[in-house]
Amino acid sequence: YYITDIIALAYQEGREIVAVHPQRLSEVEGVNNRLQLSRLERVYQSEQAEKLLLAGVMLRDPARFDLRGTLTHGRDVEIDTNVIIEGNVTLGHRVKIGTGCVIKNSVIGDDCEISPYTVVEDANLAAACTIGPFARLRPGAELLEGAHVGNFVEMKKARLGKGSKAGHLTYLGDAEIGDNVNIGAGTITCNYDGANKFKT
Repeated sequence: YYITDIIALAYQEGREIVAVHPQRLSEVEGVNNRLQLSRLERVYQSEQAEKLLLAGVMLRDPARFDLRGTLTHGRDVEIDTNVIIEGNVTLGHRVKIGTGCVIKNSVIGDDCEISPYTVVEDANLAAACTIGPFARLRPGAELLEGAHVGNFVEMKKARLGKGSKAGHLTYLGDAEIGDNVNIGAGTITCNYDGANKFKT
């Protein structure tokens, strides 16, 4: 079907037909191939970026930002290039996100800083946390106030206490880490013995 076929189909079904006056060509432009779809996607992303800029979000390059969901944000948020926001994401006041990050269905507290090439999915960060670069927070990761996760650290279903640090080369899975703990390089929490999973 083409979009123009809808009028005849609606008429045949006895539906009311009214005129709508679009403000822009992109609102009624047809999509018949991947090229046309990608062009309309760029129009949509440009509109989303414009709304965020007008609301006070600093986008380093609006043409290199993708919003694939909803973004709720505080004041003075800064987002660098090639960042992808997916699902429902909340950013607190003064959050800084470095280039190449992917944030999905997560809550990022005030004054958090996410360094380049970090992936955050279904995670919760309290205020003043620092993440990355090259870190991965998987579903169920939780960082309490002032916690730090450095480069090549992965967390899943784990909580890192207030002021605690995992600086580099670490896997924390199914773990509960208290406050002001330092996790050394190369540390892993082994939660699976081949048959059952256990919490650390």
